[in-house]
Amino acid sequence: MKFYNLQKITAEHAEEYKAAVNRVIDSGWFLQGEENKRFEQHYAEYIGTKNCVAVANGLDALKLIIRAYKEMGVLSEGDEIIVPANTYIATIIAISDNGLVPVLVEPTWEHLEIDIDRIEEAITPKTKGIMIVHLYGRSAYDERLKAICEKHHLKLMEDCAQAQGGRACQQRLGSLGDAAAHSFYPGKNLGAFGDAGAVTTDDDELAEVIRALANYGSQQKYVFKYVGMNSRMSEMDAAVLSVKLKYLDEDNHKRQRLAAYYYEHISNPLITLPKRLPDAMNVYHQFPIFCERRDELQEYLSKQGIQTLIHYPIPPHKQECYINSSQFLRSSRCSGEQARSTVHSSQLWGRLVYTALPITERIHEQELSIPMNQVVTEEEAKMVVEAINSFR
Repeated sequence: MKFYNLQKITAEHAEEYKAAVNRVIDSGWFLQGEENKRFEQHYAEYIGTKNCVAVANGLDALKLIIRAYKEMGVLSEGDEIIVPANTYIATIIAISDNGLVPVLVEPTWEHLEIDIDRIEEAITPKTKGIMIVHLYGRSAYDERLKAICEKHHLKLMEDCAQAQGGRACQQRLGSLGDAAAHSFYPGKNLGAFGDAGAVTTDDDELAEVIRALANYGSQQKYVFKYVGMNSRMSEMDAAVLSVKLKYLDEDNHKRQRLAAYYYEHISNPLITLPKRLPDAMNVYHQFPIFCERRDELQEYLSKQGIQTLIHYPIPPHKQECYINSSQFLRSSRCSGEQARSTVHSSQLWGRLVYTALPITERIHEQELSIPMNQVVTEEEAKMVVEAINSFR
């Protein structure tokens, strides 16, 4: 049983995809055309924001938000951005690659998302923003975040790479903060046929700057206001995404029904499940389970014919690219002399990388993702549950 059967998923609406691609071929226009405009309009309406800017991928979307805020004078190099320690590395790269400092805050074990009760203790005079991550498709938003941001004059950014269609406080994820980054990598709930991404925001100036930065820094042909980059969604991907967007809610409902089956039937005492959220707050990009003998469990399930994946085996703060580089990450758990005396650190070019993040490390040591998508059948779901429950 495949972890993610992209061929089967694509076959569900294959004729519509072919028609969309043929429409682009017949138009002879492959970049920055009507398909991009159409998708941007529809996705902004779906998310509930004034603006959507289509870009080349999710990492670019994250980078461009921060870069645009720098161009607008909102952020500067050396400023700190609070970010969950339990995230995919792209979230961290987007901050550090812009010359800002990622401040890593632990998640909660129950919810896996950033522990909001720990955020204020991480704030310093250099803190200028919070970037939450709706990891695994689970909403990380809480109304307390808005109060914290207003109190400390911080920008709230959302990494929505894994949570297209989710909600919190009666709003779509991606409309709750000042700006949000979206990924449409093929394996996402809303996936293109290649890399693609977008930024959603109600801030017209921010959207205008991001659009220019993504187009070499140009707002007018051959006139360059910024030193920009090339980050543009293809017309074919925009056309395909417009088709897929029509089915996103239906597909998410199928994922939620599968998740309900897992929650109701996985009973092995060796397995821990994350706390169940209301369906609106979880679109189940992944279904993570936790086991102290994770590697044994993965091998056992493989022998039962069930493919699984680990999200993610090594947390960002332990990745070689940060341990052995001049990039700087600060943990909210410790600083100064306390950090130097209590946790492992690496001294390079006068910078320290702190690694006192036990909850994050526990998650990454125990996490195993089981099959979760809209084409898993009842028979396959039963097979997964029975195999997990038989593990000893």
